[in-house]
Amino acid sequence: MPHKMTLTGSATGPLREYDRYVAFDMREKGSPSAPKGLKKSTFISYTVFVAKKAFNKTGLTKKSIMHEKILIQGEPTLDIPLDECPGEIGIICFQITVLPNKNDKESNESKDKKEAQQEVTATKQEEKQDSASQPVAKEAKQESKTIQPEVKETPVKEKKAAPQQKQLPTQPKGTQDIVSFDEIIVPEAFLKTRPNPVKTEEVVEFVKRTGHLDKPLTIEKGSKILKDGYRRYIVAKTVKMDKVPVVYEYPKQEG
Repeated sequence: MPHKMTLTGSATGPLREYDRYVAFDMREKGSPSAPKGLKKSTFISYTVFVAKKAFNKTGLTKKSIMHEKILIQGEPTLDIPLDECPGEIGIICFQITVLPNKNDKESNESKDKKEAQQEVTATKQEEKQDSASQPVAKEAKQESKTIQPEVKETPVKEKKAAPQQKQLPTQPKGTQDIVSFDEIIVPEAFLKTRPNPVKTEEVVEFVKRTGHLDKPLTIEKGSKILKDGYRRYIVAKTVKMDKVPVVYEYPKQEG
C-alpha cells in the first residue's frame, strides 16, 4: 500500500521551477499533546513537488503561493537529490487545492447579507413611492382636464394675429416687382465670386433692422436670370427671405 500524506498551510519559501515540475517548501507542527511517556513532535519541513500542469490550474503565482492557504495530498519520497529537496521529507503531489481564507468567507457572507438588506429596503421604498404617486397622478389627470380648454383657446388667438404678421414690409426704392427667391437663377460667373464679407454683413444688419433689402435685385424679364445684386442675393439667402424685390432688365432684341 502506498503511503498517503496530507499537508495544509502556506509555502515557507519561494517557488522553484524545473523542466516539468515546480517545488516549494512547507512546514507542519505535530499534535499539541502526545501520549504519555512520549515526546510531542516538533515542526517537520517538507518539500512539495507538483507537475506544472496541475500547478497552473490552481491560478497560484510565485508571490501568492506564500500567502494563500493550500492543501496538498501526495506520497512521501526519498529518491530526490538533496539540492532539490531541502526539506526533511519530499512529497510527490497528486492533488493541490487552494483553500479559502476565513476572513474572505466572513467578508463575503457579510457582503451578501448587506446586499440582501439593501434589496429589501429598495423594494419597500419603491412600493411606498408607487403608492404615494398614485393619488398625485389622479390629481394631475384632473388638473389636465381643467387646463385643456385654456390650451385650446391659445391657438385661436394666434390664428387671428397671424394675418397681421404676413403684411409685406416697405420695399426699397425702385422696386418693380416682388418674386419668389427660389425662382431666381444665378449664373455660374456669380457663383465663382465671393463678395466682401464686411459689406455683406452690413446689408444683413440692415435687413434685420428694417425688414427689407437696401436695393432691389436686377433680373432678366422672363428668364429671371440674376444680372446684378449678387451680394443682396446672398443676404436674402442668409436671412431666409421667401420673396425679394426686383428690377427687370429686358433682353436685347436681335436685328
